[in-house]
Amino acid sequence: MPKHYLLYGSERYALAILRPIQAAIRARGDEAAWFFDGPGAEDLHADERLLTVEEVRAWKPLAVITSSNAVPHFFPGVKVETFHGFDAGKPRHIYVRGFFDLYCTTGPRDTAQFQAIADKLGHFSVIETGFPKIDPFMRELGGAVPPVRTPPVILYHSTFSPSWSAAETLYEEVKRLSRDGRWRWIVSFHPKMNPETVAKFKALQNEYLRFAENDNILELFGQVDMMCSDTSSALNEFLLTGKPVVTFDNRRPGPQLIDIHEAKDFEPAIARALGRPPELMQAIREYADAIHPYRDGRSSERVLDAIDTFVARGGRNRRAKPWNLWRKLKIRRRIGYWGPARIRG
Repeated sequence: MPKHYLLYGSERYALAILRPIQAAIRARGDEAAWFFDGPGAEDLHADERLLTVEEVRAWKPLAVITSSNAVPHFFPGVKVETFHGFDAGKPRHIYVRGFFDLYCTTGPRDTAQFQAIADKLGHFSVIETGFPKIDPFMRELGGAVPPVRTPPVILYHSTFSPSWSAAETLYEEVKRLSRDGRWRWIVSFHPKMNPETVAKFKALQNEYLRFAENDNILELFGQVDMMCSDTSSALNEFLLTGKPVVTFDNRRPGPQLIDIHEAKDFEPAIARALGRPPELMQAIREYADAIHPYRDGRSSERVLDAIDTFVARGGRNRRAKPWNLWRKLKIRRRIGYWGPARIRG
């Protein structure tokens, strides 16, 4: 009898994160289906199955796997979080909201943080798996970092949070630097970016700058030589390529980044990054090993193995999850389901 797995999304980016897991499920001869309570369902492929609440409950998945920070508690199955990105500079523990049985962490740094919390709270387990979203990407990466193109290509990406985003601060610099032809630019923003900011950058498009609207930013990484950002989790994904990143007022700077605090330093920082100084490249390699040491592109398989391990040892943690009544009420209201949480029979 094939196992059933539900892939749950509340944002469009769940597709890129969870599709590699779907591929691994299918490769094992098991079945995957989807449930969305936000954007994304309209982008499912013809061979991807979308369920209603009632269909999910009747289907009885072994596990509900999501990149969101919460999950409908009334769905059957082990509740599993794979995260929607790497730690962007904020403590991960703010995401421990009592919805999940199992956290599948991306690498040693996250595992240590989550295990310490699990030891204290006791209502979830932690198994390190790597990040499923980047499985196809990791399989495509070669060994050595490719040389810088002529002319170099720069990816500019910013997060949407007004307090963290540098898009408005660096707009004039991007505008100026994207007009002389010395460098090529690709601009990509978080889906929740302020529409006015998006419109401003789209208006900059010319023969040297294009605005990319890819749902999966990983598709752009092979096209560029470096990245410019602020405090976006995407920059950590980019560092796994071994290429440099320039950041503006990053919340957790380190030797793996070239972090600046004034717009006037933007151009010199880019020039330094394109020069690829040895000490920077070494720091990038060490950082990548700390956040995601897996280079085999098999994190999705490890997530499924982690679920099997959790179920095999009883499918329970040493303490029950907290009641979470207010958050559960909000999920019920959003989805429009007011039936029982337990499935009888």
